[in-house]
Amino acid sequence: MITLDVSTLRDRVGQEVAVSGWLEVTQDRINQFADATGDRQWIHIDTARAGSESPFKITIAHGFLTLSLLSALIRDAVEFTGLRMAINYGLNRLRFVAPVPAGSRVRARFTPTSVDDEKGSIQVTWQVTVERERSDKPVLVAEWLVRYYTR
Repeated sequence: MITLDVSTLRDRVGQEVAVSGWLEVTQDRINQFADATGDRQWIHIDTARAGSESPFKITIAHGFLTLSLLSALIRDAVEFTGLRMAINYGLNRLRFVAPVPAGSRVRARFTPTSVDDEKGSIQVTWQVTVERERSDKPVLVAEWLVRYYTR
């Protein structure tokens, strides 16, 4: 983990600033996400059926589950100082590039691509790449907007 004052991100635009640790996406996490969202498609929760009918031969995480891990992954990678709060502001672009089979480990790489002053906050556009352990292909790529409110 690195420590950064959010105001210094302007000097780091275009540079990868952090890589999270690995996070396991367990079947239990997938099931809890299915319960929370009501998205109980068999490819995510039915291990027997996925084993016989899925092209992956195992259940896979919801794309939106992988997306929802961004906040946890950046907190694992960066401790921001001088911060009162941070708010997810949205996404400009998002692609679910490859599946995340149950039991896989993922991590994220974070690069600020722009830093702007916005309504009493600093808005950072992050280029985020989520990768799966032992895979050459990323599982998610996104432009993620976060507004940081300093103390």
